[in-house]
Amino acid sequence: MDVPAVAPCALVILPHALREKVGNRASLKVCGHTVREIIAALDHDYPGLGFNLCYETGELRPYINIFVDRENSRFLQGLDTPVREGATVHVLQSVAGG
Repeated sequence: MDVPAVAPCALVILPHALREKVGNRASLKVCGHTVREIIAALDHDYPGLGFNLCYETGELRPYINIFVDRENSRFLQGLDTPVREGATVHVLQSVAGG
């Protein structure tokens, strides 16, 4: 009988604009094998948070960047980027203006 692999846990750092949705915390410990699973876990624990990060189709919104250990997941495997135990995941919002 196969035992399911325990998901690795990462430290997720959130931008100020999203902290109100998670009890004004700057960071959370979240478990998941991939960026997609990390987002799903965040949305499970804080309903609606996933909407701020992804479209209804599941794709990452263009103004959101997610870095796994200082590397932009968009240039790795996107939402399927693996997350190792103890990783640091930064959720960043793009800044625009003049």
